[in-house]
Amino acid sequence: MQRSITIAIALTAKTFLHRHLLQKGTIPITALSYSLRSFSTRNNYRERLRNNLHSIKLHDALDLFCDMTESHPLPSIIDFTRVLTAIAKMNKHGLVIYLFTQLDQLGISNDLYSFSILIDCLCRCSKLSAALSFLGKMMKLGYTPSVVTLGSIVNGFCYVNRVHDAMCLVDQMVELGYEVNVVIYNMIIDSLCENRCLTTAIDVLRRMESVGVRPDVVSYNSLITGLFSSGVWGVSAFLVSDMMKKGIKPDVVTFSAVIDAYVKEGRVLEAKGVYMEMIRRSVDPNIVTYNSLINGLCINGRLDEAKNTFRFMVRRGCVPNLVTYNTLINGFCKFMRVDDGMRIFSMMLRNGLVGDAFTYNTLFQGYCQVGRFRAADKVLCRMVSCGVRADIFTYNILLDSLCEHWKVKKALVVLEDMEKSGMGIGIITYNIIIKGMCKAGKAEEAWCLFCSLDLKGVMPDVVTYMTMMIGLRRKRLWREAHELYRRMNEDGFMPIEWRYKRGN
Repeated sequence: MQRSITIAIALTAKTFLHRHLLQKGTIPITALSYSLRSFSTRNNYRERLRNNLHSIKLHDALDLFCDMTESHPLPSIIDFTRVLTAIAKMNKHGLVIYLFTQLDQLGISNDLYSFSILIDCLCRCSKLSAALSFLGKMMKLGYTPSVVTLGSIVNGFCYVNRVHDAMCLVDQMVELGYEVNVVIYNMIIDSLCENRCLTTAIDVLRRMESVGVRPDVVSYNSLITGLFSSGVWGVSAFLVSDMMKKGIKPDVVTFSAVIDAYVKEGRVLEAKGVYMEMIRRSVDPNIVTYNSLINGLCINGRLDEAKNTFRFMVRRGCVPNLVTYNTLINGFCKFMRVDDGMRIFSMMLRNGLVGDAFTYNTLFQGYCQVGRFRAADKVLCRMVSCGVRADIFTYNILLDSLCEHWKVKKALVVLEDMEKSGMGIGIITYNIIIKGMCKAGKAEEAWCLFCSLDLKGVMPDVVTYMTMMIGLRRKRLWREAHELYRRMNEDGFMPIEWRYKRGN
């Protein structure tokens, strides 16, 4: 009876793996015949367990698991846990949870370590309720959770944004005598920083120091990055100084955060100074560092410096990614050097990268802004042929450019085609058209379009009202302007420091 149950479980597992993993491309198709070979030809699982599981491939680990479920007598939970740990290290947490259900059906009981692996995988899959349930079951069976197990629960709370519960659990751990390590505190600090609870995050840093846990560079990096992102320069600079005084050396993440902050403030010289300090300290910049620096140079119009930085990063062996190329393309297009942007795009293609919607929209907008609509059309055609779908941003760019170049009639034709296609058109698109019509002296037609927005299921915003009001006043359409003013008040869009006066 036990043997038949074992074989049934093994077949169920193999069917699941075939349907849910092989079809998704998780396991190479060539592994199929190997994974489903006959029972009589399988290797002895004990021999394979003695080999190093650190370098085992996923399909080999799954095949080993299935063979173990077919063995008689069944292996111990210790042997199964070794395989499941190897799979968990491949970040296949959902699969590990499923395989644990197979062990449960085989009647194989968990021990302390297997419970810990299962709880950690459940937390990483945001299945916190199930993780807490297994924690309770584990304690009922007489197992005392380790600091690693409880650390997984802390991580689970952070995953689902229950940071307060995570902090309470850590406090309880300290009270119960657990040696809470820096990794657990870092989980909470990072989660607090992601949720912009920066003051609380600093308090946690001080609290961990008060209980004898020394912060590391990861602790400070989370805080420094969060504070700089929120524009809190004074505290950020203090923390950088504080960590260095404590003998904690800043790493590439620290320097990259400082460079990014300087760049966003337009302080490119300071950003370059920090970069040089990195080199002096023998901290190798990574792709994030270079992308931030290139972005800062592009924003400030220092395009040749940006290109030289790009070349320098390549010489240093740092491979540019799509963000790098998009940043350069956007910089050149923003300053009307669209042909240079196209050359960067061609280089990107030669290096094996494929453009995304942002890449094509940037080039498309660049050519539209300089009035080179034929070149813009070629970009759009290439975009479609490469399988990148034109989105609402693409069409908004086209409409805005047509209106800016006094091609309102053509813009209206494009708008009509968009409406017929069933594309979800929002108020931004209609604002572009209304502005273009008013600019072209067609305020009456713009007013008709404005009045039809309700029928289209689109609500005007403050930009719509202000654009339409200015257009009506310029055409001295006082009655329509008065009606619009009344609707503005009713809808709660009263312009600041501006009052309607008839005849002005």
